[in-house]
Amino acid sequence: MTPVLELTGITKQFPGVLANDHIDLKLEKGEILALLGENGAGKSTLMNILYGLYQPDSGTIFVNGKQIDVHSSIDAIRAGIGMVHQHFMLIPVFTVTDNVMLGEESLVLGDFLDRKTAAARIRKISEQYNLDVDPNAMVGDLPVGVQQRVEIIKLLYRDASILIFDEPTAVLTPQEADELFKIMRSLSEQGKSIIFITHKLREVLEYSDRIMVIRRGKVIGETTPSDADQEKLAEMMVGRAVNLNQDKKKAQKGEIVLQAKDLVVADSTKKITVHSITFTLYSGEILGIAGVQGNGQTELEEAVTGMRDFESGEIQISGKVIRKIKPREFVEAGGAHVPEDRQRDGLILSFPVEDNLMLCTYYKPPFSINGILDRKEIRRNAQTLISEFDVRTPSPLTDVGTLSGGNQQKVIVARELSRNNRLIVASQPTRGLDVGSIEYIHGQLLKKRDEGCGILLISSELDEIMELSDRILVMYKGEAIVTVDADAVSKSEIGLYMAGISQQRIPGSSETAAEKSSMGE
Repeated sequence: MTPVLELTGITKQFPGVLANDHIDLKLEKGEILALLGENGAGKSTLMNILYGLYQPDSGTIFVNGKQIDVHSSIDAIRAGIGMVHQHFMLIPVFTVTDNVMLGEESLVLGDFLDRKTAAARIRKISEQYNLDVDPNAMVGDLPVGVQQRVEIIKLLYRDASILIFDEPTAVLTPQEADELFKIMRSLSEQGKSIIFITHKLREVLEYSDRIMVIRRGKVIGETTPSDADQEKLAEMMVGRAVNLNQDKKKAQKGEIVLQAKDLVVADSTKKITVHSITFTLYSGEILGIAGVQGNGQTELEEAVTGMRDFESGEIQISGKVIRKIKPREFVEAGGAHVPEDRQRDGLILSFPVEDNLMLCTYYKPPFSINGILDRKEIRRNAQTLISEFDVRTPSPLTDVGTLSGGNQQKVIVARELSRNNRLIVASQPTRGLDVGSIEYIHGQLLKKRDEGCGILLISSELDEIMELSDRILVMYKGEAIVTVDADAVSKSEIGLYMAGISQQRIPGSSETAAEKSSMGE
């Protein structure tokens, strides 16, 4: 039987990096293929070639046995290939219908968009694949999980038969992720073929038909969920045994290192996104902030680290009341910051790796003596951190903007965790990282916590929150829905709070989450 998709000998070279090395891939009709690999292994490069965003140096692509040339995403779409990106390509102020029609507009009476026909087709697609989307809804008003369904409808509207999902559950609650995979299975049962990239081994084992592992640009092997487990997959990806469960000691809480009282924060449009939040972080503990992305966590992170002024309330760092703080003052107070947006807030992309590894303290010894940079010390620091944190870079002098997203993240984490800090604010610290890197960074965060650091961990990865946190605060629509000990609540219960179902009883308490929140806990 002819595969619906076949890649043969795909090779792609970037300066200093062989991203894809003669990769072969086959996809059968109705199959769900999981693509696994470390950061910089070449997964995204391969899919970007398939979708026409990159051009291969050599190799061929076949769809239903016919060789095709994919010079752009338009060529890919015409061949029936569609891609749901990790960061959705939607316009919030447009309706579902307008978003789906964009680029595929049909007119009626000469000059008017035929929204009625488009909406009818969207309803038909939605019903056929159990997507449950209202064509007239404003995209900005939809939950993240439903916005992702709109992205899927966009591909089906264009008759895509091969669907690529890049980290599809990165911003979803556990319940939304389960719904997504039900949709993916429904798609496959109706003849669609799917490739999905993920770092979540449980998802691979539970939902894929076949698993392909890439390491350093080459296909290491293939397996099926029935013949593999998480430990085997992790070892295939990394090339060594990986400890998937961190040994977390009981927290030894000390003095208060960070306290927020009635904190109110607005976004860049002056809309209030953090509503009178109060919390306390102690040395020697990790306080996890859980929530679906877009519920005020970003503004909270920025307010605490000095990147955004807050409207009212106060912040205390190590007992000092601060009503206005700047990023350098945060660093000088013993703070470290792993920002949510690594490229915008964590790196200078045109600077080399070695300079990015000392950005926060470049003006201090040993990097600067009497205002003069010590290049020898800067290089030594870079070489040490590159080795310790396994940053995959051709050289310390390589521009950080040319590295893969995961390796860019490692540069930030290496810089921030290598300093002697009392307070760490880590937002999405392992986003885009492979299991080996996640293992290392989780271990480093726990080590810092055991050394007496207070860590504010903001993550949309619920597994990460559950594994590392001593206490968990759940945010929903800018409010603290509940704060609870991590060992007193289940993953599914936290997922419900994240979805805004706040009338559940808090484990070990007679109060509802809403009652607890109103008390400022």
